[in-house]
Amino acid sequence: MATIIFDSHTFIKRLKATGFTEEQAEVIVDASRDALSQLVTKDDLLELEQRMTIKLGALIAAAVGILIAVLRVQH
Repeated sequence: MATIIFDSHTFIKRLKATGFTEEQAEVIVDASRDALSQLVTKDDLLELEQRMTIKLGALIAAAVGILIAVLRVQH
């Protein structure tokens, strides 16, 4: 999983410079950090696609194996 760099100290300083209190800035930073932790990156999507492709290949191979077994039993 990719790492997202988030400079909370600088973010708090910027919020305080525009009039937010320390407490308000910290709450905003915490909420932002929580939101960022839920983001999906392009690398995450590529990894998921790769895992799904492998699983689909395994399912197709299993289905072909079952089909061959069924056809052999019928003859």
